[in-house]
Amino acid sequence: MKTIYNNLQSNDHIVIALGDPAGIGIEITLKALGSNKLPTEMKPLLVGCKKNIKLIYSQLISQGVKQLVDPKDLEILDIPFHNLIKPGQPNKDSGDASFSWLTIAADLLINKKARALVTAPISKFFWHQAGHIYPGQTERLAEISGTSNPSMLFTAISPINGWRLNTLLATTHIPLSEVPKQLSPTLVEEKLNALLNFCKTFKNNPRLVVAGLNPHAGEQGKLGSEENDWLIPLLKRWKLKHTDVQLDGPIPPDTCWLSAAKAWQKSPTLNSPDGILALYHDQGLIPIKLIAFDHAVNTTLGLPFIRTSPDHGTAFDIAGKGLANSTSMFAALKTAWELSNQK
Repeated sequence: MKTIYNNLQSNDHIVIALGDPAGIGIEITLKALGSNKLPTEMKPLLVGCKKNIKLIYSQLISQGVKQLVDPKDLEILDIPFHNLIKPGQPNKDSGDASFSWLTIAADLLINKKARALVTAPISKFFWHQAGHIYPGQTERLAEISGTSNPSMLFTAISPINGWRLNTLLATTHIPLSEVPKQLSPTLVEEKLNALLNFCKTFKNNPRLVVAGLNPHAGEQGKLGSEENDWLIPLLKRWKLKHTDVQLDGPIPPDTCWLSAAKAWQKSPTLNSPDGILALYHDQGLIPIKLIAFDHAVNTTLGLPFIRTSPDHGTAFDIAGKGLANSTSMFAALKTAWELSNQK
């Protein structure tokens, strides 16, 4: 570790924590890094088991997968696991390995030995089996970095016209029954500010949209009171503080992403949102994955370093078969590089 710390330059490496070794993390990483469309200046540093990486590479070659980077051409921080882990057969050992790799990768960023972190998918269930009780990687990274309230934002660029779709989640990995209890004017204002700051990276005067909590955004209190009680008053106050920003909402959740879908599939208009605030996890993730699956990138805001990850899971069912789509991992790498250049 110390030798690698000494050799790393803070202005070039993108650290990649390889996720659950029984999943598709290594496969999509080797595929994405095999692309000739990534910046040539990018220097990836993989955190994982070198022996396992080489084994997955050999298997992919034997399956006829061609666009791959050879591990011998990569920098790898070797953190081996002791028990055999097979693709598609996760267990507590694979969960423990992915937890360790993430922790070590994050430590590099905390110590400013790299410019960004990209995380491959992990299994929360097998983290728990290994005794690591966290809702997800975001919460573990928040703990490591001492961050109290990180935000999950999903960003994607349309391959059709280059338009950028941004959705931030006000609440993340909590049960649906807890959402109304955790939502508050203070929390929503914090998340709106985070969304605005991110969108201003790409546009000076962004248009933001806020989804309602209840069906039909409460139907004037007939289908829920949160909108009338505090959400609408909060948005009015926020507008007065940000007169240069167009803010609309609360919009009924079932139509909130329609203009975004049109902008993604056809072309953006003046009415296209630059950022959408979803009030809970699935409210935002369902439309994001319907509109931009394989292109969306999970970007954690509020950490002292840049972190991105693909917008999908471990895919244990196809692990080891050479079938995994690396588009989202490619997008995560590219987004990490772009955002780190703008810091």
